[in-house]
Amino acid sequence: MTDALRHLRRGDPVMAQLIRRAGPFTPTPERGRSPYESLLRSVAHQQLTGKAANTILGRFCALYEGNRYPLPEELVATPEERLRAAGFSRAKAASLKDIAAKTLDGTIPERRTLARLSDEAIIERLTEARGVGRWTVEMFLMFTLGRPDVLPVDDYGIQNGYRLAYGKRQLPKPRVLATIGERWAPYRTTAAWYLWRAVDFDRAKRVEEEN
Repeated sequence: MTDALRHLRRGDPVMAQLIRRAGPFTPTPERGRSPYESLLRSVAHQQLTGKAANTILGRFCALYEGNRYPLPEELVATPEERLRAAGFSRAKAASLKDIAAKTLDGTIPERRTLARLSDEAIIERLTEARGVGRWTVEMFLMFTLGRPDVLPVDDYGIQNGYRLAYGKRQLPKPRVLATIGERWAPYRTTAAWYLWRAVDFDRAKRVEEEN
């Protein structure tokens, strides 16, 4: 049992129940992927299913020798029409090129530089790139950097998970959810993961009832 699980179980009976049902979870950083590449992938996945996004990313990588993610300077030099042909919208193509440009000018730094920054400082810095919002950077903090205390209060799944798990009629407002989440600090990333599981449990229950 990790310190995070002990803290959540001890301070919140509902969270303790979710932990029992879903099993243990520990946020771990995603090794070997740069902030630049992670943000490219995040933009590709915006408003698409995982399968569709991965298909487009496959076409994107195929544009470059060796079937790989391009270097930032290569992406900056890639005509927008080629990105559009791979399946990206005009807005996403512009976003990808801006992420590359912001990597080249240092706005989007290497992981070792980000490791010295606070969560909010990283959010402020990375959202300077076109098409990269707070939610995208929060997912990056949670799953690429493995930051332990991130609660994406604007995420519908998090809001709905709280509503379902705690028996509420309405979704909590982001500001209210942020206040509620203070009880889970400094392990809000783990709490967020269990709120997503609450949505999964509810979905599975409804499927079972329909059958």
